[in-house]
Amino acid sequence: MQNEIKIVGAKEHNLKNIDVSIPKNKITVISGMSGSGKSTLALDTIYAEGQRRYLESVSSYARQFLGDLKKPDVESIEGLSPAIAIEQKTVSNNPRSTVGTVTEIYDYMRVLYARVGKAYCPKCGTLLVSSTVDEIIESIYREFEEDSRIYIFSPIAKEKKGEFKKEIKNLKTSGFRLLEIDGEMLDLDEVDSLKKSFRHNINLLVDRLKLKKDNFERLYEAIEIALKESGGFVDIREMDKKENVLKSKQFSEILACPEDGYSFPEINPKLFSFNSPYGACEDCHGLGFKLEVQPDYIFDLEKPLNNGGVLNMGKDTYMVKIMTQILEEYNEDPSKPMKELPDKLINILLYGSSKEIDFELESKEGKLHKFSRAFEGMVNWYNRRYYETNSKDIKEWIEKNFMIQTTCQTCGGHRLREEALSVKIEDQNIFELTNKPIDDIAKFFESIELSDFNKEVAKELLREIKLRLQFLKDVGLGYLSLSRTSGTLSGGESQRVRLATQIGSGLTGVTYVLDEPTIGLHSRDNDRLIETLHKLKDLGNTVIIVEHDEEIIKNSDYIVDLGPAAGINGGEVIFEGTVQDILKKPGKSLTGKYLTGKAKIEFLEKKREKNTKEISIKGATHNNLKSVDIDFPLGKFIVVTGVSGSGKSSLVMDTLYPALQKEINRSRVVPGYYKEIKGLEYVDKIISIDQSPIGRTPRSNPATYTGVFDFIRDIFSQTKESKIRGYDKGRFSFNVKGGRCESCKGHGVKKIEMQFLPDVYVTCDVCKGQRYNYETLKVKYKGKTISDVLEMSIDEASEFFKNVSFISRILELLKEVGLGYLKLGQPATTLSGGEAQRIKLTSELRKRSTGKTFYILDEPTTGLHFEDVKKLLKVLDMLVEKGNTVVVIEHNMDVIKNADHIIDLGPEGGKNGGKIIAEGSPEEIVKQGGYTANYLKYFLNHK
Repeated sequence: MQNEIKIVGAKEHNLKNIDVSIPKNKITVISGMSGSGKSTLALDTIYAEGQRRYLESVSSYARQFLGDLKKPDVESIEGLSPAIAIEQKTVSNNPRSTVGTVTEIYDYMRVLYARVGKAYCPKCGTLLVSSTVDEIIESIYREFEEDSRIYIFSPIAKEKKGEFKKEIKNLKTSGFRLLEIDGEMLDLDEVDSLKKSFRHNINLLVDRLKLKKDNFERLYEAIEIALKESGGFVDIREMDKKENVLKSKQFSEILACPEDGYSFPEINPKLFSFNSPYGACEDCHGLGFKLEVQPDYIFDLEKPLNNGGVLNMGKDTYMVKIMTQILEEYNEDPSKPMKELPDKLINILLYGSSKEIDFELESKEGKLHKFSRAFEGMVNWYNRRYYETNSKDIKEWIEKNFMIQTTCQTCGGHRLREEALSVKIEDQNIFELTNKPIDDIAKFFESIELSDFNKEVAKELLREIKLRLQFLKDVGLGYLSLSRTSGTLSGGESQRVRLATQIGSGLTGVTYVLDEPTIGLHSRDNDRLIETLHKLKDLGNTVIIVEHDEEIIKNSDYIVDLGPAAGINGGEVIFEGTVQDILKKPGKSLTGKYLTGKAKIEFLEKKREKNTKEISIKGATHNNLKSVDIDFPLGKFIVVTGVSGSGKSSLVMDTLYPALQKEINRSRVVPGYYKEIKGLEYVDKIISIDQSPIGRTPRSNPATYTGVFDFIRDIFSQTKESKIRGYDKGRFSFNVKGGRCESCKGHGVKKIEMQFLPDVYVTCDVCKGQRYNYETLKVKYKGKTISDVLEMSIDEASEFFKNVSFISRILELLKEVGLGYLKLGQPATTLSGGEAQRIKLTSELRKRSTGKTFYILDEPTTGLHFEDVKKLLKVLDMLVEKGNTVVVIEHNMDVIKNADHIIDLGPEGGKNGGKIIAEGSPEEIVKQGGYTANYLKYFLNHK
């Protein structure tokens, strides 16, 4: 049997016809610079082919999807088993998807609650127990003494209004004699009806007897009759000779409350599913939230109603005309700012009024329409339009501009119907339990106490639940809750959730392809992740990891290093072998040089001016933040650190960033709660630079995003040929008519729709992929057409335009951030997250700085090689040297050691985090202690 995956002639994207062998049942790391071809080899070649083979092997049904998978450009791959990819993306944006559902732990818990959970009345909290007739009689003999005078009642009504004529008549016909009505025993012959407006308690006396063993059959028959007449209830009372109640006990053969008659539905796993109509809250349909129109998003109170006061609505629209006449009805001037209007009138515009108003509206044809009606209010109008329309566009428009998510008032955000939330195990309903951190859930199941019978029932369920919870803890996610929505997870968290799920599935003989599992993981948690990866291997699987983390690389079995550089300068195998081999003889491998210490990320030479200005936040309590007071010194490189789940994103991305957006940019965002923010006068711009694409279509590229293409088009429009032809710079845009190829609309490719198969893109047969028409391509600058320039790499273009300062400056910046290998016209859709982020940084660097910009980056080293991190640090340093402030959330110690100021959160994740445990320079952090300090100490000692 072949013990390796042998790849021959891989040419996908920038791979240069490479051959490589990867050992099976081992952990192999594929490393290299950003853009060197790592993901192309791992995901676009190995995983893509493994997925195809899996679909071919399972069934004829699965094979129908083969057409949806692109066949990788490779001559042959031998020894490859079915492949599963665990990538850097969120599990799902579906609000119904949670950590619990993705890992299937919630499915096991639903069964557990259905089998061993105890039901309580949602109204009064009484424990509900159903019993058979045999069990009821057994309980009576056990709880009442022999020779007791027993009265057997059938509860007919409890606190119900009505005359009960029909019920009384039926009881008389059935031969019953005595009825207890509101505590008084009456002969049925004396009763015909009751007072209709009163709430009555009615109990039918079925039998009375002395409790003896030889009365068993009579007792059995009486119990059956009582249960039948009441619909499942029986009330047993022990009476003395004066008919005073000595003892009372209620029983039920159904799950219903003996106190208030509340009838419980059948308890099965569906009852606990918020994705099933049977278990979901009827009001929010299991989402836990509702979309509602936000009144603050409707008007701009600084402007007049008839001149921009109604947001996202033209001043001549129907509703604006209606509201203008409402103001006139109340003798108010619609041309004055809305903030000057009485609050009562603003309330009418928002929520309406029952008062009928006479309206006059002129149609487009000039015809006058008169009518009278009450005004429903803009909030109600938008709500009605949203829920009544069938137009997806209108729904999306209203959602985007006017609505916010609010917690469902019916279920309190718990997603389930009240009966499901009334079933408990050790006083915890299923929502309360899943809403705890995974660490706490694991403790709950370790200490759970069940009866012998329930232990046997729950044995296998508990084993699966405990095992999967442990896997989540092993990958450093113990701070998450099972109720956490998948869409709110970071890329690293969602990847590790899937990793834990795969281990829990127990598959063997699979090729797992992981794309940077260390994203978002503190150095402290690396050991547990490495242990988890070895568990995956020990199950009999092959693990292939795209990774830059030094610890992961050193703990792997095999390394494949691609390079020597990135893009067109990458795609070659520089090294393949064991960790020991690369440490002994790294050769040309840049990764090897960093691993051996021959290359390293040096400390930056900082030239910061002293600055006492700062942004201060007081009393931040979002998520797990413990009323945090924190200062962000301006003009500094600030790194926010801490273990996973310690509150970094809650502080920076959910509180600081939206607070600055709201206060400085007047954005309509809702920041996490804080009491106060100071220092806003020192900042004029707030920018978050993430790794999202620079554009969603191939039209966007590095040249257009950085603005250099505008200058290039200017140059082409100034050529002699352009002036003769009368071409302006618009002629050289592939986004507008004129100079572009109209056959492909400037794309260079044509999209061919294949009905049930995926769309196919083919090179345009008219312009041959050049984007422009024949006449435009006649214009040349230094012998090159505008299309030729777009095909140049940034390195080539920098040399070509070296004498054009305003172009050369931008291209040099792109080279400085390590993107010289990219083509100027490279489509945005083909760029990695790290490449997109560095293009955004370049775009910022080219702008004239005021020195008052506040930049925020969330884990900018994601996807970056050691060498790329070195370049990134230089770019961030350039931003700070201009007087700006840069705040990054980061785990990379080479970044942390170069900070001017560190804010370390912790001490742990989840509920045990959310505190500032250290702040100051790297040297000061080491003195204050903590997990970050322990790892930082090593890096500072090796300056």
